[in-house]
Amino acid sequence: MTAPPVTDPAQPLASSGGHGRGRPRRAGQGRAPWPLALPAGLAVAFLVLPLVGLLVRAPWRRLPSLLGQAEVRQALVLSLETATLATGISILVGVPLAWVLARTRLPGRSLLQALVTLPLVLPPVVGGVALLLAFGRNGVLGRYLDSVFGITLPFTTTGVVVAETFVAMPFLVVSVEGALAAADRRFEDAAATLGANRWLTFRRVTLPMIAPSVGAGAVLCWARALGEFGATITFAGNFPGTTQTMPLAVYLALENDPDAAIALSLLLLVVCVTVLVILRRRWLSGARGVVAAA
Repeated sequence: MTAPPVTDPAQPLASSGGHGRGRPRRAGQGRAPWPLALPAGLAVAFLVLPLVGLLVRAPWRRLPSLLGQAEVRQALVLSLETATLATGISILVGVPLAWVLARTRLPGRSLLQALVTLPLVLPPVVGGVALLLAFGRNGVLGRYLDSVFGITLPFTTTGVVVAETFVAMPFLVVSVEGALAAADRRFEDAAATLGANRWLTFRRVTLPMIAPSVGAGAVLCWARALGEFGATITFAGNFPGTTQTMPLAVYLALENDPDAAIALSLLLLVVCVTVLVILRRRWLSGARGVVAAA
């Protein structure tokens, strides 16, 4: 009677179904069924086709001269600076706000959550009017800023940052609040049993767990701030070198020189895609590291 063959546990098991050697295929991988593939393809076409039209109609021969103008450089630098400042402010105050919304039992928390996310659905022009009524020289708070401190926000570069922060911060808050709600609180409970207070637990346990979501929310916030138009032109105006960001420059060029508007749009598209691809890859790798460590 022959003994059964001995299987080396170090060797990888062949996947079932005759897929060959190596690791078995994960569930859900492979070709998508046509009820999913067809609408997915339509969605991709719908999202990509306008970008293809932009590339096809781009004035490639005039592109260096159009993008080399001083006004374009000013608008691009101003857009990058104000979007980065708005994102920094959003992180500084938005992450604590998300924690309060996700981890505390405030009275009227549902109403507060609705108010915080209101700029996501509010028309940007309405947001700009609201900012004028709040921070303008005759606004609810703006009159005191002007008379007591001599600070004027509308139609200034600071006003651009304020408008972009108003419309972009909810993207960060929603991302971080969702991550906090889904996070495993056993790690925080373990830190509390070891004597850590809530601030130390937040810094050493909670923040590292939600860091990928903070990064993803910051990317969305930055992209939304970079593309902000309605609230900016209403609250800060359209002054070259001071408040004219790239979206405003595109709008102005579209009335006088469509080729210049296409060139500016192409430049803004390249900047956004480059930054989003780099940062998304970085934070996705960070998210995998956090999952592996957990």
